[in-house]
Amino acid sequence: MTEPAQGEARSAAADRALGAPGEDRPEDPPGGQTPILELRQLDKNFGPVQALVGINLSLPRGKVTALVGDNGAGKSVMIKTISGVWAPDGGEILWEGRQVHIRSPKEAAALGITTMYQDLALCDNLDIVQNMFLGHEELQLGSLNEIKMELAARRVLDSLSVTSLRTIRQPVASLSGGQRQTVAVARAVMAQSALVIMDEPTAALGVAATAMVLSLIKRLSSQGVTVLMVSHNLNDVFAVADHMAILRLGHLVATGPASNFDAQSAVHFMTTGRSGRAGDGATAGLS
Repeated sequence: MTEPAQGEARSAAADRALGAPGEDRPEDPPGGQTPILELRQLDKNFGPVQALVGINLSLPRGKVTALVGDNGAGKSVMIKTISGVWAPDGGEILWEGRQVHIRSPKEAAALGITTMYQDLALCDNLDIVQNMFLGHEELQLGSLNEIKMELAARRVLDSLSVTSLRTIRQPVASLSGGQRQTVAVARAVMAQSALVIMDEPTAALGVAATAMVLSLIKRLSSQGVTVLMVSHNLNDVFAVADHMAILRLGHLVATGPASNFDAQSAVHFMTTGRSGRAGDGATAGLS
């Protein structure tokens, strides 16, 4: 697919998600602080099981929001609902202040939402450049424009200050876990994503690789990209998160600036749905 055709396909998918053309979009409040993504009373059920119940959550632009909770809290259901894998059963999703209906991952991507699951969806038999351009390769006269793709890949990796790769033409199969995360992040930047959702990005990584991935998350945020990070590791959360959202049994029990929480209060919210500290309800915005 040529670049203009790709752009038309992406625009068409975004139009489907946004709804009928001509709908009014709310004006940004003073300072342009409309959340990039907002969930209002979001519900998701699987038969009699209520996986998400009345979720109200806003993701501030260019910030890192950590989504935490115990197993079965609803974290994966939430990110898959945002990503278009599953349709919500109630409530609204607003993108840049406008209600959207995200019916597929393709429509989510067209809006500017990239989701990085734990498997990263990389092709081990392809090299770094090929993985970064997979599905939107640059063509010239019907053939791959390898030079253009390699130069673009180098620019993106340089912008992220990535120095751990031996060559951008090495197969992904030869990369460490941290390096694979780097390629996945670079691919999201290449796609000009406005929101990057990262599912357990430091799981099973060593100390050095974890530090590298956390540095990449900070760099994404510094470049204006909004990050929603799902993690069980509270040390990693407090290292990079600007905001926190805590789920318990499908309910959003607390949300607020990360500075309003510590590991003890976060764990107490995750396990009981309440703060264990007197007066904490004022610091953690309870939903």
